[in-house]
Amino acid sequence: MADLESKSTDQQSSTHNDTRNPTGNETSPPAVYQESEPVVTFPMITTQSSRAVKMNEPQTKADKIKVALEKLKEAKVRKLIIKVLMSDNSSKTLMVDERQTVRDVLDTLFEKTHCENSIEWSLCETNPDLQTERAFEDHECLVEPLSAWSRLSENKLYFLSTPQKYMMFTEPQIFYMWKKKSSGDMNSQAKELLIKEHFGGSTTIVPNLEGVLYLKEDGKKVWKPRYFMLRASGIYYVPKGKTKSSTDLACFVRFEKVNVYTTSSYKQKYRAPTDFCFLLKHPCIQKESPYIKILCCEDKHTLLLWVNSIRIAKYGAALYKNYQAAVTRASILQIPYSAANKEKSNSVTSLESPYPSS
Repeated sequence: MADLESKSTDQQSSTHNDTRNPTGNETSPPAVYQESEPVVTFPMITTQSSRAVKMNEPQTKADKIKVALEKLKEAKVRKLIIKVLMSDNSSKTLMVDERQTVRDVLDTLFEKTHCENSIEWSLCETNPDLQTERAFEDHECLVEPLSAWSRLSENKLYFLSTPQKYMMFTEPQIFYMWKKKSSGDMNSQAKELLIKEHFGGSTTIVPNLEGVLYLKEDGKKVWKPRYFMLRASGIYYVPKGKTKSSTDLACFVRFEKVNVYTTSSYKQKYRAPTDFCFLLKHPCIQKESPYIKILCCEDKHTLLLWVNSIRIAKYGAALYKNYQAAVTRASILQIPYSAANKEKSNSVTSLESPYPSS
């Protein structure tokens, strides 16, 4: 630094002398055209700046490692290409990953189909081998149950309107006042109080459901009546010759690792007393198995009570949160949907939605 400054000073002095003492008749060029060598300055490297440079290098490496790990994590995310069938026999093909819930996929289908965003729409799986059907819950991650399907499975996924999906919240008296004959008549305020009483606390209160159901014996087309009781942890029954007291009850099935499914044509398939049957099984069981529990109800209303009361017992507060989210989502999208319908009705070339209104 000192050498550069010294050199510059000598040049300036020489230039000054040449200007003052010209030789002969020749005039020296003006000083303004004689460019002096520029002075170069370098930033002072202090201990603090040196330390900052050293700290920046590891941070840059750390950021690169972080990005690489995120890409690796993304690559490991399970993805599935699914085909969703509609009620009019058309279909939609989507790619979903393991982070997406059923609610997310439903929202995507609403956008693709432009159907009314009702709380009743569901994604339902059907299993032709077992002749079963189940509507996925909105909080479930869709990839997980679909991954249980075998490679050659003939299972199908449907986008359907299911009026009973949130009936425990739209008609709570059906489940919590089922013993009363007048349970069908209740105003909205009384319904809200009933919901708050059973779902508003720290724990969900399960319907106190009980009654005679027909149990299919393992490996046989034989059905025997038993008295069953629903509890928060599972279904219990009264053994032969015992009373209905809690000390005499025997556990039939617990809900932790099983789902509830409705069935079709079991009267023909297994000689069931009626066609109003449901079963409980682990989702990985895709064909007939001794680990499947099959029960038969006297009528459709009893089937409705048991299937949805089991859902309340199994999912509890999660089911209520799903309902609240569905109501909020439907109310937000209801206005643009109504406006779009009005615009279509005023158009000469309007097309009717192929999906049934719910």
